[in-house]
Amino acid sequence: MYNDFDRRPPISGSGGGGYAGGGSGGSNGSGGGSSNGGGGRNRGDRSDRGERGERRGVPLSELDPSLTAISHRVIGCARDVHMSMGPGYEPSVYREALKHEMSAQGIAFAVNHAFSVQYKGVTVGSIAADLFIADRFVVSVAAIAGEIGSAERHQLRSVLRSGDLELGLIINFAGRLLKDGLVRVLNPDKIAYLKNQQTDSVTDGAAESMDAIVTPGEDVYDPDAAGR
Repeated sequence: MYNDFDRRPPISGSGGGGYAGGGSGGSNGSGGGSSNGGGGRNRGDRSDRGERGERRGVPLSELDPSLTAISHRVIGCARDVHMSMGPGYEPSVYREALKHEMSAQGIAFAVNHAFSVQYKGVTVGSIAADLFIADRFVVSVAAIAGEIGSAERHQLRSVLRSGDLELGLIINFAGRLLKDGLVRVLNPDKIAYLKNQQTDSVTDGAAESMDAIVTPGEDVYDPDAAGR
C-alpha cells in the first residue's frame, strides 16, 4: 500500500443519499498538514489567491458548517485513494476510485454535472464539474506535476459562479503527498451575498443573535485541518 502520511482519527457524519452512493457513515478522515518550516503556514493549506497573488484567509464562520463537514469527508475519501494508489495515474483513474470510495461512504454526488452559463439573462452555454457533491460544492480531479496554476483556479471559479456555489476543491493526485495537492477555490460573490443576508437577518432580529456572526480571529477554514 502506498504510504501518504499518518492517518488522523475519522471524521464522523451522516452519509447522504443522492445521485450515487449508498449506505451511511463517515469517511476515514482527512489529512493534517505538516509545517513547511520557518514558522510559516502549512503547505497543505493551498488557499485561494486574489488576482494580485495575495493569500486570502476566509473565516470558518463565513462558510456553512455543514459545507465544511462534507468537504472534509470528501478529502478523507481522496486521501484514502491516494494512500492506496499513490501518484502516476491519469485523472480519470483517480476519479473512478474517488467515486467508488464516496459511494462506500454514502456521499451523494453527480458526475460531469453541467451548469448553464448566463450572459445578460441569456443562456450562452454550459460548463461541467467533474463531481458535484451533495448539491453543495464541486470537486475537480487532477493529476498535474507541480502546483496547480491560476488557469485551473479560474476554470473552477467559473463553475462556482455558474452554479451559484461557495466552494470548490481541486484535488491533485500527482504529488507524493496529497496534502500538497489540495487547493481551495472560493466564489467571493456568493460568500459576500450570504454574509450580507446573514447580517441583515441579525440586524432585523434580537440583539443576542449577534453572536452568530462574530468572526473568530484565528478560526480560518483549512481543508487540510480535518481530524486535528
